[in-house]
Amino acid sequence: MIAAHVSALIAVAWISLGLIWVGGMLSTKRTASAQSLGARSLHLLFILPGYALFAFRQLGIGWLGERFVPATSTVALAGLAITVAGCFFASWARITLGANWSGRVTLKQGHELITKGPYAITRHPIYTGLITAVAGTALAIGEWRCLVGLVLVALSFVIKIRQEEPVMLQAFPDVYPAYRKRVKALVPGIF
Repeated sequence: MIAAHVSALIAVAWISLGLIWVGGMLSTKRTASAQSLGARSLHLLFILPGYALFAFRQLGIGWLGERFVPATSTVALAGLAITVAGCFFASWARITLGANWSGRVTLKQGHELITKGPYAITRHPIYTGLITAVAGTALAIGEWRCLVGLVLVALSFVIKIRQEEPVMLQAFPDVYPAYRKRVKALVPGIF
């Protein structure tokens, strides 16, 4: 019974995040420059199968469908809490970034370097929040397919960070290097 409630609440967290994304897409600045589809495809090569492993139970074939944690209420609730925290952090970051946001590596007209709110905690808090939410969902579902999905999603964001950092250094050469030294990319104080 608790598993069904946890699954429903996890779905609500992800849907809420999606609604914030869609709403925010309506108010972005005009694009000044953006990465090519070819450059974006490397990120997509990892993230799409990563999310598919979560979305489609049918991919839980063989060992991928086996559990890596026991199916207990405690584990499910911990997964829910982590998912909600990650969705909240990503939403906060998306709202804070405002009209500067883009789904691909992009510079907007009048692009601003945002260093407040969650951007004072990590340089890429949207990715931190999404990886955290994916980790929580993986824990709640508890199957190996989700851990593989988590690794793929995390790798996709590491790839995207490596694509974004040179763009930010070029766009903000006077302030980005100091910001980069002061604030870690994904995990506060570590990475």
